[in-house]
Amino acid sequence: MKKKPTILIADDNPENLGVLANILGKSGYNLIFAQDGAMALASIKGEPPDLILLDIMMPGIDGFEVCRQLKQDAILTEIPIIFLTAKTEKEAVIAGLELGAVDYVTKPFNQKELLTRVNTQLELQAAKEELREALAVKEEALAAKKEALATKDKLFSIIGHDLGNLFYGLQGLAELLVNEGTQPDIKERKANLQLLMQLASNGYDLLTNLLNWSKSQTGRLQAEPTTIILRESICRNIELQHDKADSKGIEIVSDVDENLSVFTDINMLDTVFRNLISNAIKFTEASGTVRVTAEQIEDNLVEISFADTGIGIKPENIDKLFQVNIVHTFGTDGERGNGLGLVLCKELVEKCAGTIGVESEVGKGSRFYVRLQTRE
Repeated sequence: MKKKPTILIADDNPENLGVLANILGKSGYNLIFAQDGAMALASIKGEPPDLILLDIMMPGIDGFEVCRQLKQDAILTEIPIIFLTAKTEKEAVIAGLELGAVDYVTKPFNQKELLTRVNTQLELQAAKEELREALAVKEEALAAKKEALATKDKLFSIIGHDLGNLFYGLQGLAELLVNEGTQPDIKERKANLQLLMQLASNGYDLLTNLLNWSKSQTGRLQAEPTTIILRESICRNIELQHDKADSKGIEIVSDVDENLSVFTDINMLDTVFRNLISNAIKFTEASGTVRVTAEQIEDNLVEISFADTGIGIKPENIDKLFQVNIVHTFGTDGERGNGLGLVLCKELVEKCAGTIGVESEVGKGSRFYVRLQTRE
């Protein structure tokens, strides 16, 4: 059932208050009364009404001043004000309307006229509110559509550019290996094969991220949490990134208690760990170190940390790390990044009821951390 509008009646004459209460009370309105301007202002700021019937001639703060103060308040300025006056002079009516009042009613009150003017203003106010809500919904829908289009553009950009470059590199290396002489340089052939394996690994990671991100955007990626031993998942994902680290001479150190566990989705967790380890390797210079640790910071909360001795992140870029529309970045060995990995990490961690963050200083490395619950 829709709530009846609230009307504030401000008049210093008790007889007038009684007449208005009798007329408006029969229509079921919620009524608030004030006998001077100060009381009216206090009532309005305490609980803003839907409409104000305001006497002009009141002791202390008169109706004009009350109206002036309300119209200077960004929150209260939209409340419609109907002036009550015994004056029929044109100047008083004009002065009230110039201050922002929407209408006026003269005393003695005509019941039909009063109700008509009150109902008209309340209906207009309700229509304005409906219009504001409709516009807000429309703006929200437009924003969602804009975001969806940006996501779609980003997806096509990655598919067209990053996957294109990847296959171009694979094709080039394959042709090079096929066209080598009957007595190829073994050392050079091994280096080309290693590069071929690395490109294939990068392609697999990129394709996996694209598929998972696409599922996440369309709501088809749902978490199925179970209890997971952290050490096992971390060791498994470190092993998957071993070749990348080895090619740059980077040492990956893991220090995780074998008894620590989290309650989360195993596939999502592996994807997050794989991306964060890969990201640390990418932005760490040769002979650097990536350290993975975990500790219980609260009774039901574990923090997993991925710290590197890399190049760090500029302060102005930290807020952009988890946004899908950031520009391409390059690792310390020229590795190309599209920013999708970290975006996916944030979405997956949040689907698992966790949080992700980063601490970094240019030239002194970065530390990404993930906080997950240990139980349901």
